[in-house]
Parts: sequence; C-alpha cells; structure tokens
Amino acid sequence: MDQFLKQYQILFRKANVDYRSAQNLYEDFQQGDSELDIDVILFHLQQCAEKCLRSILSFRKINFPKVHDLELLAKMVYENRIALELNIDDLIELNDFAVESRYAIIHDDLDNAEQYFQLLKKLVEQTEDLISDV
Repeated sequence: MDQFLKQYQILFRKANVDYRSAQNLYEDFQQGDSELDIDVILFHLQQCAEKCLRSILSFRKINFPKVHDLELLAKMVYENRIALELNIDDLIELNDFAVESRYAIIHDDLDNAEQYFQLLKKLVEQTEDLISDV
C-alpha cells in the first residue's frame, strides 16, 4: 500500500468499500436476512456515488462543498466538462438515501436496487478510468 495516498485515491477506495458493502448486504437481504432493510443497502450505494464524484473532482483539483447532494456534485462534474456516460437523473434519485433513510423508512422496490447496482458499477468503472494516473 502506498505510504501517502492522495485525496482522490482515498475517496475512490472508500467508494469501492461502500459498493462492496452494498453488494454483500444485498446478497444477505436476498437470502432472507430479515434484520436488513433495503434502505441501508441503497444508503451505501448513495455513499459510493458521492465518493466517486468527489474523487473525480479531487483528481481534477476542483474544490467541492462538504454536502451529501449528488445533484450538486454531478453538476460540478458536468460544469467542468468531465464526461460521464450515465443518466445523471437516475443517480440523483439516490439523494433520498443520503440522510433521510437514516431516520425514516424509505421503501424502494428490489427492481430499483438492481438498476442502482448497474448504474453504480458503471460509475465506479468510469471513475477509475478518469482518475487513473497515466
């Protein structure tokens, strides 16, 4: 492991941890773990998205506010002409799971969870491509 990691590397590693956590929880959820709530899984996906966007901005040396607003972070990515090949509106739907799901129950169906996993897989892959030190 690198002795000194750059901020964008740390954010990307944490995004991967959130994605893997969501995957593991989702597998347990599908196997009938009644203690799990889909909102917790979607919270980790939202966190993954947030950290990917922050990683991209950090890599480009763009200051960003400390907010949980995917719409604002995505807008900053696009305003700085950083191309992402995904539907930003689908990503923004995860905003509800940033804070609200911690204190309230927001039920989303499993079909949406599958869509979010596909979307976040793309975002993680694109982030890795955008921040790679060539």
